[in-house]
Amino acid sequence: MARASQTITVELEDFLAKFAPEVRNLALALRDLVFEIEPEAIEQIDVPAHLLAYGYAKTYTHLVCVIILYDEYVNLGFPRGVDLPDSEGLLQGTGKRARHLRVSELAQVDSPEIAALLQASVDITPRPEA
Repeated sequence: MARASQTITVELEDFLAKFAPEVRNLALALRDLVFEIEPEAIEQIDVPAHLLAYGYAKTYTHLVCVIILYDEYVNLGFPRGVDLPDSEGLLQGTGKRARHLRVSELAQVDSPEIAALLQASVDITPRPEA
């Protein structure tokens, strides 16, 4: 599935420069998917935690998902992962609420299961009061 890339800021370029090209490509492909599913998401960069966060405000309560970069793969994390439908058993983790899935190949990003998890997370994430 072809996606229109989102604008990449200098801050994002600097953050991604520390990672291998394959990991950068995985993160950017997931980022594009997040914005495709929820164009109104706010992006936050957490350099010490090696993650990109997406939500409706700069609070954990309004967080849809995170992309955590590692040396050879990325994790797509969901703060309300235990509440997401996961019939394929993709989500991992043992915390009270959060779950994640490992993405190590670009082909995974195009899977309908990942898009469905992202959409479900968008659907259950609270928006800030107007």
